[in-house]
Amino acid sequence: MPDVLIVGGGPVGLYAAILLAQSGVEVQVLERRTERSSHSRAIGIHPPALAALEQAGVAENLIAAGVQIPGGVARSRGRTVAELSFSSLPGRHRYVLAIPQEQTERILSERLAELAPDALRRGETVEAVHEVGSEVLTITDNGTHRSTLLIGADGARSTVRDAAGIGASIRPYPDAYVMGDFPDTTGDGSTAALYLEPAGIVESFPLPGSVRRWVVRMPSLVKDPTAEAVAELVASRTGVGVDTRNNTMLSSFAVRRRIAERFVQGRIALIGDAAHEVSPIGGQGMNLGWLDAVQLVPLVIASLAGTDVGLGLRRFNEERRRAALAASRQAHINMILGRPLPPGMLELRNRVMGRMAGVPRVHDAVARTFTMH
Repeated sequence: MPDVLIVGGGPVGLYAAILLAQSGVEVQVLERRTERSSHSRAIGIHPPALAALEQAGVAENLIAAGVQIPGGVARSRGRTVAELSFSSLPGRHRYVLAIPQEQTERILSERLAELAPDALRRGETVEAVHEVGSEVLTITDNGTHRSTLLIGADGARSTVRDAAGIGASIRPYPDAYVMGDFPDTTGDGSTAALYLEPAGIVESFPLPGSVRRWVVRMPSLVKDPTAEAVAELVASRTGVGVDTRNNTMLSSFAVRRRIAERFVQGRIALIGDAAHEVSPIGGQGMNLGWLDAVQLVPLVIASLAGTDVGLGLRRFNEERRRAALAASRQAHINMILGRPLPPGMLELRNRVMGRMAGVPRVHDAVARTFTMH
């Protein structure tokens, strides 16, 4: 019987398992997918998360495989509105690392396999969870698993959260986006670009292999986006031509916020999207999950050693919920800034943004906010 069972073998669950395995804890990870998904949504790793990933021995491999974004530029109607540099950030990582989620999962999976070769079990779909005395029973389509503690890292539609009876209120937003990965034709190199246009924002981020991700704000959810449609939207709003022949990813999504009422109940804890689903505009969700694990894992280890961690768990619950709420507020502000505006109001807003970005203290505060400092 493992000491800790983790439901969810995505980036957050794998990271938590690595931290536990490094400390000698017997851990098992159940993942419903039979293989890693090649569909990549989360791409941004912020400096505090990179520092956390160093604890797992994977930061250098991730950095080598990714693109370091040293800052960004905001444009509107063919002109530069403001520029943002991360050079004044504290710490060693003065950039945001861009790397496809599939590569992040691969590197984390390989690290876990080094520490605990049989820890990750794929093709296991959790159906129910029950606390029975000093154990947790996790029932899957392949049988029943017993563990001392259970960590739910199984995403926004968490079976663990629902089975534990933990409520999570949902707040939908009137924002929708399409996105796609295309060969980079911009000349922006490693710089992120935001196009603040009357019809809505267009975001552009570099990825490894001279690829660029485009994210376009839409008035409603697009069910079946095509490369040609995304390229046309990008060109009509920004004037940038996009090569559709080598498109490698397409997606569309609506936005909502869902934060669990509590992150700990009995022998069950929630981390990542299972605990807090926030808008991906701002790219903080995966990073929040890693930082959840950094705070939770030492408490798990202490609890297994017989230490009373009640106070620590209460602090974990309070502090991580507060961090999730702060991230959701920041994402909300980001979405508001990206909504359509009449040309006159857009011009006024852009002038204000430009002037504020020219004030060093304001510039540095914005840089810290966008990088989770």
